[in-house]
Amino acid sequence: MHLEKLAVKTNELAKLFGRNIKIARAKRGINQETLCELADIDRSYLSKIENGNCKVALEKVYELAQALDCPLNEILPELSAIK
Repeated sequence: MHLEKLAVKTNELAKLFGRNIKIARAKRGINQETLCELADIDRSYLSKIENGNCKVALEKVYELAQALDCPLNEILPELSAIK
């Protein structure tokens, strides 16, 4: 895979992951501040995640899933959704 294609896929993955976090949070009626406390992250970092503007470490993915009390497959994007 060419580096340009990989970069595009990585950016798309970050956006889809962020969207899934935002949807899972809203579905549970949790505001950003509460999720930040539960996941022990800064609000600006959560905003970057939800807007797809950063890459998230695997450990943080698990912590967010635990904080949201949701399975990983709810917040991880489907591979078929990545163009």
